[in-house]
Amino acid sequence: MVKVIASSLRKGNVVEHEDGKLYVILTTQNIHPGKGTPVTQVEMRRIVDGIKVTERFKTTDSVERAFVDERAYNYLYDDGSNYVFQNPDNYEQVEVPHDVLGDDAVYLQDGMEVYLTLHNDVPLSAVLPTRVTLTITDTEPTVKGQTASSSYKPAMLENGVRTMVPPYITAGTRIVVLTEDGSYVERAKD
Repeated sequence: MVKVIASSLRKGNVVEHEDGKLYVILTTQNIHPGKGTPVTQVEMRRIVDGIKVTERFKTTDSVERAFVDERAYNYLYDDGSNYVFQNPDNYEQVEVPHDVLGDDAVYLQDGMEVYLTLHNDVPLSAVLPTRVTLTITDTEPTVKGQTASSSYKPAMLENGVRTMVPPYITAGTRIVVLTEDGSYVERAKD
């Protein structure tokens, strides 16, 4: 274990909390109020039983960070209860339970490189690429007089996620979206 300051915690980090148990960080937010001490709000999941906890630390508080194995794996398939990933170096396969990926799982694509965090060969968290390229399956037609600068229209992506796109984007167009919130970034270059 190594001590780090709370403001340096990131999604996917594994920390040992006051109760002596290991937690995986799900989200972090640094809050700087106009008056008072800045704090880091952390949502984390206890590894042994999956219970989610929200905790606030002063940004300068020390937190014990656990040593874990972080490595790139390639996504293979979903076997119904687990997602199966493969180590590209030794072809060893790792089964990751569905709850580890949570809502991010909709962005998984065949062969996608995902960074898995393992502690004693138990998958704790997965970090997907920040951007993925997807095809639009359905979108509303452009309304005459709409300008591209201020208006967006709803669109359905091939993975079932709804997003907002500029009016000139049509069904069948490949676009780049952020995996964090599913928002439109740009038209795909391919």
